[in-house]
Amino acid sequence: MIQQLIFILVALGALGYGAWQFGKIRRNILLGKDEKIGGHLGQRWRNVLLVAFGQQKMFTNWVAGVFHLFIYTAFLITVVELIEIFIDGIFGVHRFFAPSLGGVYTVIISFVEVLSLLAFVATFIFLARRNLLKLPRFHKAEMKGWPFLDANLILLFELLLIVSVFSMNGADTLLQQINPSHYHDTGNLAVSSWMGPMLFSGLKEGSLHIIERFGWWLHILMVFVFLNYLPKSKHLHIIIAFPNTYFARLTPRGQMENMPEVTRTVQSFFNPEAGEVAMDEEIPTFGVKDIFHLSWKNLLDAYTCTECGRCTASCPANLTGKKLSPRKIMMDIRDRMEEVGHKLDSKDSQYIREDLRGEGVSLSKENFSDGKSLFDHISPEELNACTTCNACVEACPVLINPMEPILKMRRYEILTESKGPADWMPMFSSIENGGSPWQMSIGRDQWIQDAK
Repeated sequence: MIQQLIFILVALGALGYGAWQFGKIRRNILLGKDEKIGGHLGQRWRNVLLVAFGQQKMFTNWVAGVFHLFIYTAFLITVVELIEIFIDGIFGVHRFFAPSLGGVYTVIISFVEVLSLLAFVATFIFLARRNLLKLPRFHKAEMKGWPFLDANLILLFELLLIVSVFSMNGADTLLQQINPSHYHDTGNLAVSSWMGPMLFSGLKEGSLHIIERFGWWLHILMVFVFLNYLPKSKHLHIIIAFPNTYFARLTPRGQMENMPEVTRTVQSFFNPEAGEVAMDEEIPTFGVKDIFHLSWKNLLDAYTCTECGRCTASCPANLTGKKLSPRKIMMDIRDRMEEVGHKLDSKDSQYIREDLRGEGVSLSKENFSDGKSLFDHISPEELNACTTCNACVEACPVLINPMEPILKMRRYEILTESKGPADWMPMFSSIENGGSPWQMSIGRDQWIQDAK
């Protein structure tokens, strides 16, 4: 009874804190502008099944793809065993499904064990790739400090989770022979039936019971740790890769959305009845300065980033020594979201826009201003190095589009601040004044007048 009570309290605490953290993430994503996502539903579900569930794009590098599949499938199928652990913990029973499922139970748990063993091997290989082989994309500047530690921590957590499975099942295999009335027969499990006797034979029932309970508690505690660690980690993609692939754009790669402000102004030139822009109207913001100007889908992309670096490894600008790293762009957007979220949580009035401050005015995303923007995280040098080749978009295994926020921020720099690389500005001036990218003393359409 005491164990049940402890389990229920721990579970409620972990699930509650996890839900609170995921609520913060949802709030941060909704700091972005509203965006209607349309398109063919069949194609969207196809993306979810092939890209998120099927790991389709991971297999462009088949070695990493296969080992990642081991870990991914082990994570998914372990949920079956997790359900049983929850039932056992709440009701104080042991192996709830074993008596009723019989041989089917043996097959399911054996499948979990085989995948766990493969995931164990894959985890060591991934640790070696990062720490011994030191693949270049894992050691870029943006991966120093926490991002590198985060990647190693999650792999170590996976090792502990796998150890818990085999400790629990291995000791349980021997306990079934000693006390069959309590420890239900699970049949010959694929791994534990030989690993259990190899590791624990000769131990007394009390010691085996401690090992079995240690494995059981370690397993559920590591699940709770995972749940509450994910919102702070790049491994949040384990969960939100599914909605991100569903809401991925179905338009051709590189297609830019029209800016309503520009469309309206141009239409007024050709069709006065469409409505002229009033001179006293506030000048609109073109492009993106901060996360509030990005769409919620752009912000969802940032939280979905796996930090795998495939985008940066395929970026021609980065390969030629330019400062641009598409992975860093997404990480910077996520960092800015977290920064704004923490300040909103503080409810400090100093973050209210100065002209909107007053008695009874509370801090919200509509009146937020801390004097910072995305340009404090992302430099113009990075933005202007992008060749808009879509290599990063093609490389991403979870259908993130790093190029979109880059182009939106470039629009702000050029259209709102009238800034840009020195090599570009004469071209913009020529287009604005003569309708041609080349500096000419006559208008581009002068030949029409001459031909009359």
